[in-house]
Amino acid sequence: EEKWDFVLVSDIHEMGSEKETKRKKFLDELSKKGFTIKKIEDTKLFYGVRAPQQVFWKYQCLLGKPDKKLQNENSPQGIPVTTRIRIVHFMLHNTVTPDSEKLVDLMKKKVFEAAFPLHEKETVREFLKEKWARWRGLFNEQPIEKIRCYFGEKVALYFAWLGWYTCLLGFAALAGVLTFVAGITLFSSSQVSREICEANTTVMCPLCDEKCPYWVLSDTCTYAKVTHMIDNEATVLFAIFMALWATVFLELWKRQRATVVTDWDLYGWDEEEEELAMELINNLQHEPRKYQHSYFRSTIVLLLVLLMILVLIGIAHALVIYRVISRALFAQSSLALLREQADTVAVTTGAVLHYITIVIMTKINRRVAQFLCNLEKPRTFSQRENSFTMKIFTFQFFTNFSSLIYIAFFLGRINGRPGHYVRIAGRWRLEECHPSGCITDLFIQMAIIMLLKQTISNVMEYLIPWVSHKLRKKRRRPRKRSVFLGEEEEEAEDPCRRQWLRNYELNEVNVFSLFNEFLEM
Repeated sequence: EEKWDFVLVSDIHEMGSEKETKRKKFLDELSKKGFTIKKIEDTKLFYGVRAPQQVFWKYQCLLGKPDKKLQNENSPQGIPVTTRIRIVHFMLHNTVTPDSEKLVDLMKKKVFEAAFPLHEKETVREFLKEKWARWRGLFNEQPIEKIRCYFGEKVALYFAWLGWYTCLLGFAALAGVLTFVAGITLFSSSQVSREICEANTTVMCPLCDEKCPYWVLSDTCTYAKVTHMIDNEATVLFAIFMALWATVFLELWKRQRATVVTDWDLYGWDEEEEELAMELINNLQHEPRKYQHSYFRSTIVLLLVLLMILVLIGIAHALVIYRVISRALFAQSSLALLREQADTVAVTTGAVLHYITIVIMTKINRRVAQFLCNLEKPRTFSQRENSFTMKIFTFQFFTNFSSLIYIAFFLGRINGRPGHYVRIAGRWRLEECHPSGCITDLFIQMAIIMLLKQTISNVMEYLIPWVSHKLRKKRRRPRKRSVFLGEEEEEAEDPCRRQWLRNYELNEVNVFSLFNEFLEM
């Protein structure tokens, strides 16, 4: 059976067209490097590429066989499949045409549609498919070694971390359940709740300027009890427990990670060293870029980061203004129910808007972080990855938590007093906490965001790839035609054709696919 490292996919372009010329130039450059190329024509053009054996010999010589523990029957050169794919991926994306264009430029210009390694039918893949990627394996120990053999070290480390995280979260969940049970047990025993429920003669000021009557404090009796259920003496202990749990989790994970990394013989492994080795394999004339620090560029990037943070804080302020205005409008509604529950409805709709801003700003944050990384001009990919990580996590922190921090620490403390309320634009009163306390508003906000993220986001995460896969599968109409580069021959069925088409139907994976999973966790 023929073994191919990567497959490039292209639309069928007219002979002599600009796209067809660019494609031919790129394939010619691969041929000069010794790549074997096979072409299969279907509704698309598929080009299988196989790197020459000396590429992997050079890799072993330069890096001293760092992956010797993973030699197997699928790696005749002594290099594991995952490392082989990584080398070929690097060479493909760093091959330059005479027009100074790389593969990424050609894909932007629709010369090539896709580039992917092949999922081969091998024992490791079938084992993972049957024993690991199934709901029935939920409580089984993960086969981390086999995941590493098939997906590589980065993916395997992610699942090792995820398994460890999930295991220790069980203790946090147990503490949370006990806290909640304690809250239910003390539902009616709170002295504060009892005083609120008995305050039948305590008259409170109207909650808005128009159409809001005076009200009695005991009207909030139920909310006071609910608030005590989620904010009681046990909650303080739970907060202390979670602070200790987070520290213990990090320290235990460091030990677990050290064990895994030692078993995989990855201590002393340097991504930048590997990248330099692959640069030399790809181009013997390559000269390593010297490290050059630019204070001007760093200052510009820092200012742009601060500007982006101010924008995110401004969005949180916009959500506050929305709640203030919507609460005033709901309080003046002709519907009695809406008028009575104006505060709760405003917080609820504000939470939905907050979720929508999280979804939108997550995409914008990623683009901004990538732009800032390009502006910094990092020397290596690992430096770019570290810089991107810092920026995206900073942006996401402000996107997710600015509004929650306002509710937890500022809401109800800066709104003034009767006769001297703080107003927006001199008209709308700044919002106050719910009569039972700010914890109710915070609870509603967090519960709605978490519910929407767990339902809508996860449904879309499963639904979009599934629909995309079905559409790709439906679009293809096979032709029984196979040609080697430069010569044509008719065949009843090429053994590679079905495998390539099946892999083409799978969804795209990029360098940020794993990063998105970390970000979600």
